Amino acid sequence: MKKALLALLVVLVAVSGAFAEWKPTTPVSIIVPAGAGGNTDLSARVFAQYAKELSGVDFIVVNANGAAGSIAADQVRSAAPDGHTFLYGHNLVNVANVAGITDYNYTAFKLGPTFAKDPAQQLYVNPNKYKNLKEFIAAAKEKPGELVACTEVGAYTYYEILKFQDLAGIELDLVDYGSNSDKIVGMLSGQVDMMPGAYINCKDYLESGQFTALGVPSAERYELIKDIPTFKEQGIDLVYPDCDFSFYFPKETPDEVIAWYENIVQEMEKKPECLEAIRKVEMMPYYLSAADSEKHDAEYFNIFKSIADELATK
Repeated sequence: MKKALLALLVVLVAVSGAFAEWKPTTPVSIIVPAGAGGNTDLSARVFAQYAKELSGVDFIVVNANGAAGSIAADQVRSAAPDGHTFLYGHNLVNVANVAGITDYNYTAFKLGPTFAKDPAQQLYVNPNKYKNLKEFIAAAKEKPGELVACTEVGAYTYYEILKFQDLAGIELDLVDYGSNSDKIVGMLSGQVDMMPGAYINCKDYLESGQFTALGVPSAERYELIKDIPTFKEQGIDLVYPDCDFSFYFPKETPDEVIAWYENIVQEMEKKPECLEAIRKVEMMPYYLSAADSEKHDAEYFNIFKSIADELATK
């Protein structure tokens, strides 16, 4: 009898613990610091779809583009720390801080898990103007400060292009060109000489021969973009942080909220259909715990800062 009562008590404790576990009680707002259709937006929608399937909770993607991601970041910083609002993205809060656009970095948030990875953005040109990296660098040296490269000052690609210029020994005309679609129109029309881009935004143009990839700023080739050479292979020692897509919560968010999101991402990435959905938006499934996500952000922040400090002395 005592054993039976003990077993019943264990079951009751387990059940009560399950019901006590935190879970969203209203629709969750995923604040995306980018417009619709890009890799940030599309991967956020993959998360929203499968998180609802697993939890029954609605997740709503809210696009809040502009000001190097600070519009979206400020929206989350001022939100209630109740797990119903979080920022989804990569590195933007760190780059914006290094660039002097904001007075805060990743430490202004409580990090949640990481959901997916995209290789560091590749650099693309119009093959009607430049056939390869060597030809582009030669043209840039012939016309210093005249070739147009589009970026967004204070955003992720800003320091990537600055570092590329420095290592290649060239000077480009850096222009804030707007959205990804605006950059692509500029490239196709010949008004832009070089653009950084995520693979999902440039894949079709690359396959149709309208774009040529100069290279990938990664230490080695990823399977996702295995046919694009790294800059290191071509003699330019450019290695830039990948895009790790993480969740950023208001600073005072309870640990139990973070644990719930860690658990649901882990459950999600056990589902083959979810992994395939991530790959279909030309990204790689990539889970990190909240603690490891914070470590990565610290490393990336230091990389961006070191690049900025190094370039400031030249």
